[in-house]
Amino acid sequence: MNIIVCAKQVVDVSEMKVDPSTKKPILQGVAQKISDIDKNAMEEAIKIKDKNGGKITVVTVGPSDAKERIKELLAMGADEGVLVTAPDNIDYHMTSTLLAEAVKKIGEYDIILCGEASIDLFSGQAGPRLAGLLGIPQITYAQSVNAEKDKVTADRNMGDYAVTTESTYPALVTVTKEINEPRLPSLMQILGAANKPIQEWTSDSLSSELKPMVETVDLKGVSMERKNIVFQNDLDKSVTKLVDSLAKEGALRG
Repeated sequence: MNIIVCAKQVVDVSEMKVDPSTKKPILQGVAQKISDIDKNAMEEAIKIKDKNGGKITVVTVGPSDAKERIKELLAMGADEGVLVTAPDNIDYHMTSTLLAEAVKKIGEYDIILCGEASIDLFSGQAGPRLAGLLGIPQITYAQSVNAEKDKVTADRNMGDYAVTTESTYPALVTVTKEINEPRLPSLMQILGAANKPIQEWTSDSLSSELKPMVETVDLKGVSMERKNIVFQNDLDKSVTKLVDSLAKEGALRG
């Protein structure tokens, strides 16, 4: 089975700070990593390969240094990587188009796995857009996946309930963070990843007249202030006061 995993290099949002004077996020010096949920997609790809055999190809659209992030997924168990270098002002239209062209250039595939969203923007657009451009079925928000010889079945997380959906191949599946626990590669796997191939394609070589359709005008952090209310002394009275306060704030449902 030929499996493609789409992954994105993002800033580590847990390390990001906001400039108090400008309210703008401070991105300089913040560590880069593979988006967390994309690692869940990678873990699921490994499980599918272990069950059915085949090959896993990782595709990333990003800057040149994203090669180092691709190596993390190669160490986990991917067989090869593809990096599509792209300009800084890229939007979801450009990203999904470049991913689609890269998939077409790769050739035959059975299933494409993506995280349900990236941890930086969390729009959830990349997977559905890619499936639309390729003209293939999509199963989104999968919390479990069972890939068989002639079909893939997944339980979709719809909030208060789950829906079981199945599709023939080729198909695209986006997974939730709850689907699995991504493995940590061993030292030997990390060292071995250096010998696995990573192809680098430019965006112009895949689509020469691609332009962004969305312009980012400004980016600001949201300041949050805590009320710092502390309830002390009698436990029962404190719990009652806490519940009353939360109810007044609308934080509790009736």
